[in-house]
Amino acid sequence: MNIAVLLTCHNRKDKTLLCLDSFFKAEKPSGFSFDIFLVDDGSNDGTSCQVLKKYPSIKVIQGDGNLFWNKGMRLAWKTAIKKQEYNFYLWLNDDTNIDNDSLIQLFECYNEYKNRQVSESIVVGSCRNEIDIDEFSYGLRKNGNIIVPNDNLQNGNMLNGNLVLISKAVYTKLGILSNCYTHAMGDYDYGLRALENGIELITTKKYIATCESNIGLPKWRDPKLGLLDRWIALHTPIGLNIKEYKIFRKRFWPKNYIMSILKVYLRCLAPSFYNKISGNAK
Repeated sequence: MNIAVLLTCHNRKDKTLLCLDSFFKAEKPSGFSFDIFLVDDGSNDGTSCQVLKKYPSIKVIQGDGNLFWNKGMRLAWKTAIKKQEYNFYLWLNDDTNIDNDSLIQLFECYNEYKNRQVSESIVVGSCRNEIDIDEFSYGLRKNGNIIVPNDNLQNGNMLNGNLVLISKAVYTKLGILSNCYTHAMGDYDYGLRALENGIELITTKKYIATCESNIGLPKWRDPKLGLLDRWIALHTPIGLNIKEYKIFRKRFWPKNYIMSILKVYLRCLAPSFYNKISGNAK
């Protein structure tokens, strides 16, 4: 079995190397081989040089600094499929450090579900905030609620792309990440498209990686910031990116599309007023 490991990075050399260190140290399933494809999206901190010095087997692809997560992962994926046909594709965020048995757990969950179900599945690795603290940071959600590992396979409908195992069968049905998104929403889109195609999203039975949560109050609706700052954040790739958000909402929730977009603009233009009328203190 051959697996393509897909990553993208930008100017966080130390985190990227820690992530790769954890991967190379991790136990590998018997009979599996791994090829790593890393997009360095215009880093100027020496990331590429340090990665290749330490791990020369990694295929490093240069970006222009405008790819961000989704486009960077698309480039890594396209590079992988040009090389050969893989049995699996593994998304791995460069700020995610996997446990020693992480890869074993991912494939055990995949095989267990496959053996008892007709449908294919995408396995989403559950990530904690800190190594010895079982506090959810990223993974799988269901109807907006986090899914905490409980030693069982659990289904959800919204995945984070930090650590995700995708089989050849899933790739054959869905292809790679959508070209509609620059940074965010690409992982959500992929999971929702999977569900539309009868592919289940399942989470690992336990936490298998560590990734500190960076989810806070978005700048585009932070009442402590000025209107101009909020407006800029609403339109930038690392903000909400409203043009792409519109595509996302219209694609999956067309019935309430207009209302959802109006709410976004109200939250940006008058966040304190929105919080007051909605009873939302955050």
